[in-house]
Amino acid sequence: MKDNLDTPDDLPCDVSGVRPGDLRPIGYFVHHQGRGHAVRAAAIVNALPPARPVTLFCARDDIFPELRGNVRIQRIPSLFERRGDEVPSADSIAPPETMHCAPLGWPAIRQAMATITGWFHSADPALMIVDVSAEVAQLARLCSVPGVVVVQHGDRGDPGHRAAYAGASGLLCPFHADLAQPDWPQAMRARMGNFGGLGVDTGLPDRATARARIGVDTQRPVALVISGGGGNGISQAPLGVAARSVPDYDWITIGEVQRDWHATEPANLSHRGWVDNAPDYIAAADLVVASTGNTTCGQVLAAGKPWIAVPEWRYFDEQVEKAKAIARAGACTHLPHLPSSAHRWVEAVESAQRDHRPDLQRALIDASPAQDAARWIEALIARIWADRGADLLGAAPDPTPPETTPTDPIQPEIASQEPTHA
Repeated sequence: MKDNLDTPDDLPCDVSGVRPGDLRPIGYFVHHQGRGHAVRAAAIVNALPPARPVTLFCARDDIFPELRGNVRIQRIPSLFERRGDEVPSADSIAPPETMHCAPLGWPAIRQAMATITGWFHSADPALMIVDVSAEVAQLARLCSVPGVVVVQHGDRGDPGHRAAYAGASGLLCPFHADLAQPDWPQAMRARMGNFGGLGVDTGLPDRATARARIGVDTQRPVALVISGGGGNGISQAPLGVAARSVPDYDWITIGEVQRDWHATEPANLSHRGWVDNAPDYIAAADLVVASTGNTTCGQVLAAGKPWIAVPEWRYFDEQVEKAKAIARAGACTHLPHLPSSAHRWVEAVESAQRDHRPDLQRALIDASPAQDAARWIEALIARIWADRGADLLGAAPDPTPPETTPTDPIQPEIASQEPTHA
């Protein structure tokens, strides 16, 4: 773990005598594509002090693992999915450069933002964590709420990302500091906290136990191909070429595979589909072929396996830049796409085996990333609010509101939305 806060080793402060609910709350926006953002959020909030209340803002409430007490989920409409009441003619007006997804004429977006800003006013939060949305990050800053923005890899030098990062009080990176991109300026890195393996279950079984669990030959080497949940799946045809090119391995796929009518699959290739025990498959493997999604990266690095990293398409080239970073650290063999011929597959497998450095891979995973991230967050709160004198609700009440409050046309929409889920 690496952070850039000049704080004492005993932070966060002792809150053992503080009753649950007395500390000012943290808000947390969670993107609902895939499960990685939700799992990461759960790891962080579960590691925060029990007395720290947290409200998670998300378009889905069914993607989170178990959450501790004093955490609630506030459902909000999706910020990017149509629901049918938009005004199509407003789409002709392009958003400004500082925003990524800000279409006009979307009542759902107004409802979501009104819910968040209403909570800002009533809850007096200590912090807003954003994972991820340039618009929500900038909203928090406009509402005078300190923010932490989760940083992901990618080509993010655009005005929208720069505005979100510049307005944040801290930048939380769910990866080791050695995986920083070379184009990130020092001013940006100075506000980063790096936590390798954050939100990933890296407690893998030994190889023999894992092989018994997934039912494979204990003697034959296994090449595991992982297709993550954030995309549409890996194409079938190149996998047939791989299995025929390297017949000494049993090739197993997990996740979605896109069928190709022309694929010629040999007997040493099998498809397991979606599984609940992906860590067992990774631990059982002798070679991994996978994209560079957050969960996959953490588990493959923790397992210390020879790894052919093939990024999938993501916005802002997230997986491309992450694969480059991991390759620069000596922890994978990076290919821009799956090999399309037998000799290229043989070269890729040989390269992954020859350049394999399990020590470098495992060094990129911290021992307690969630706990370290929680300490970093609490230290940041303590620094931001030092002049307030306390981090307790009611310690510094808001000024008296004006005598008259204008009618908010969004309130009926808020009242009619789905109830909050604890």
